[in-house]
Amino acid sequence: MPRRPVAVFAIAPWAFDGVFPADLLTRLRELADIDPATTFTSLDGQPEALAEADILLSGWGCPRIDAGVLAAAPRLRAVVHAAGTVKALVDPVVFERGVIVSSAAEANAVPVADYTMAMLVLGAKQAFSRAKRYAAAVEGTPRDWLSGEGTGLHDCTVGVIGASRIGRLVLRRLRSYDVRVLLYDPYVTDAEASDLGVQQVSMDELCRRSDLVTVHAPALPETRHILDGRRLDLLPDGAVVVNTARGSLIDTEALTRACASGRISAVLDVTDPEPLPPGHPLFTLPNVMITPHLAGAQGRELRRLGEFAVAEVSRLLSGAPLLGRVEPEHLAYIA
Repeated sequence: MPRRPVAVFAIAPWAFDGVFPADLLTRLRELADIDPATTFTSLDGQPEALAEADILLSGWGCPRIDAGVLAAAPRLRAVVHAAGTVKALVDPVVFERGVIVSSAAEANAVPVADYTMAMLVLGAKQAFSRAKRYAAAVEGTPRDWLSGEGTGLHDCTVGVIGASRIGRLVLRRLRSYDVRVLLYDPYVTDAEASDLGVQQVSMDELCRRSDLVTVHAPALPETRHILDGRRLDLLPDGAVVVNTARGSLIDTEALTRACASGRISAVLDVTDPEPLPPGHPLFTLPNVMITPHLAGAQGRELRRLGEFAVAEVSRLLSGAPLLGRVEPEHLAYIA
């Protein structure tokens, strides 16, 4: 009788139930032997379960998968990551061993793109600064019913930095709005930009022309502070910067100065450092909205990651191509 494949979980307890609710565990049991009571976030003592594992179902809290893990898991065929990026999770030795790696980054990109669009709409309305002014109105004086002149997303120019997985979803969503879209991505050709329905421009031109800028590039040495002081100064007065990618893509000190002047606004789901130290001026500026890295899958959205992972396991075991497969040559360039 053929041996059934064994799948082992490496995911933090706080995320497990959301990512793998009962019905998804039932579907997994039809594909492989699993033990939902055994999940680990540390390799101390090299868990016995790894010795039989064919598939590692990883998620937030999974330890780095390196030579030590491979030594403890001699049968390992695949790592199926039920979360976003695997950049910091997977050591290159995993690929050298021939282990297949898949990520649910495609599924995690959906809520990030949705969050980005919400922030572009609200940012263009100056909703955050106007709400703070409204709340701070002195009792007995007229509330801040500003006319909103010069606000709103309609007829704006939106600059998108990076045609990444999330960036492309944002570009697709922007088609529903009456906006002009500029793109900076050195890896996208003019023909590809045309297919995406955007105009490919230089980074400086994007900054000069954009009413709103949204950042979707990976964190690489060459993208560090891609929005530095000089480029922030190129932005038109009243521009809004939205960052749901990585904090290091923006020079925090330069952004603080630009926002403190009141010339531009920012919506930041990521910062550099992350989190910002208590009392940082960005927290108190009325034209800056900071959220705690929540754009990705949260709460009910976690299920989408588990659905993707279970479907990947099914594809893996049936010999079908994996939709989230990560190739080793891409590891250095993903977010």
